[in-house]
Amino acid sequence: MDAEVIVVGAGPAGLMLAGELRLAGVDVILLERLAERTGESRGLGFTARTMEVFAQRGLLSRFGEIEVSDFGHFGGLPVDFSILDGAHQAAKTVPQSHTETVLEEWVAGLGTDIRRRHEVLAVKDDGDSTLVEVRGPDGVHELRAQYLVGCDGGRSKVRKAVGFDFPGTAATLEMYLADVRGLDLEPRMIGETLPGGMVMVGHLPGGITRLIVCERGTPPQRRTEAPAFEEVAAAWKRLTGTDISHGEPVWVSAFGDATRQVTRYRDGRVLLAGDSAHIHLPAGGQGMNTSIQDAVNLGWKLAAVVQGRAPEALLDTYHDERHPVGRRLLMNTRAQGLLFLTGEEVQPVRDVLSELISYPDVSRHLAGMVSGLEIHYDVGSGMHPLLGRRLPRLDLATASTAHTVTSFDLLNPGRGVLLDLEDTAALRERAQPWADRVDIVTAAPVGVAADSPLAGTAAVLVRPDGYVAWAAPGSHHDLPMALERWFGPARSAQRR
Repeated sequence: MDAEVIVVGAGPAGLMLAGELRLAGVDVILLERLAERTGESRGLGFTARTMEVFAQRGLLSRFGEIEVSDFGHFGGLPVDFSILDGAHQAAKTVPQSHTETVLEEWVAGLGTDIRRRHEVLAVKDDGDSTLVEVRGPDGVHELRAQYLVGCDGGRSKVRKAVGFDFPGTAATLEMYLADVRGLDLEPRMIGETLPGGMVMVGHLPGGITRLIVCERGTPPQRRTEAPAFEEVAAAWKRLTGTDISHGEPVWVSAFGDATRQVTRYRDGRVLLAGDSAHIHLPAGGQGMNTSIQDAVNLGWKLAAVVQGRAPEALLDTYHDERHPVGRRLLMNTRAQGLLFLTGEEVQPVRDVLSELISYPDVSRHLAGMVSGLEIHYDVGSGMHPLLGRRLPRLDLATASTAHTVTSFDLLNPGRGVLLDLEDTAALRERAQPWADRVDIVTAAPVGVAADSPLAGTAAVLVRPDGYVAWAAPGSHHDLPMALERWFGPARSAQRR
């Protein structure tokens, strides 16, 4: 074997997955076709849930100062995200290029074998391992690993080579995205619907203006290279009457509204994550965030299987949990596209939805959908409100430290955490056979309000991805059952 896992694609999903695997000690080769990062930034900022994911791994400080905001939208209709109590705010102006730089430095520091200028030509799953044919700087060669994960984008070669079914709808329009210097335009952060289409303006660091232009009636084109800035400027003038041709383009791209999702995220020893598994209109900036969260869901599970700590069936929960998330992503981005990019015939729908958003329950629902904070996994039956949901940031006082720590701090190593909130020795004893993969922490919560979902909670078992797998009181199955389901058999059982 050349590695335990080969990851294809060094975008946000591939980098995050490589980091998750390396935290668990898995031997990883990361293949990337490009010689260096493009510097392009299709994604901009993070949702609140991705902010939490980065906090869980101790990565937020690496980004430097982050501009955050509670201001968001759904299909161009303003939504107040501050209604999501106890959540991180969303990051607004972090270019994807900076995110990739931070993640690459992180995974390199963890010892990931990153191989640029390596293009995948063919993939074969022989049942016991995966064989990858690769063209690199020294010619064509083969690599073998236990598992292969395609994180190589919407035109994924891994997906095509293995034959994953990728149903959906083709693009019906074309939109322009451009980062431009030398423009002085009023910000239109959530976009503006005009008689002929939609325009969006955002200000990025370094005096760069981000433009998105959608001119209705513009059919999608099969482009082999980026559009010229003159096309963008001409469309902008037709829509707004303003001449921006004097601007200096940093980079220009075109994209459409194609919507597709693979029918399965796993085929034997080959898995897909990120845009390899789902493509959609980039409405609400959800694409990169969903891709990163795919990787965080998969990483610890794949590591446990590769290292023989959990049965292969654990990998099936990756599809079971993330495919519905991807399906819901496609649903809401298509809805946003209809609201945002169609004409006056949809205005009555916009007006009705604007009224509904004024109701807190509706606003909370839409904010949770776009932010990723609504995600709920099936971890077993029970009455506790956090079962299957992400554990919010919780301040904790522990006997071993003189200052408080947070629940996110405890997840930095990428391991499971059993939080004993009532100092129960019998509980810790029952979990001890899993102490090689789950950190058992006795701590007292600080500042938990009476109406908090954690009020009255004696203990919670948190998966490495931050989701609650068991809680007491409230779970209908016992702690050892939950530990075995998510972390494999106890040590004594593994030795037999």
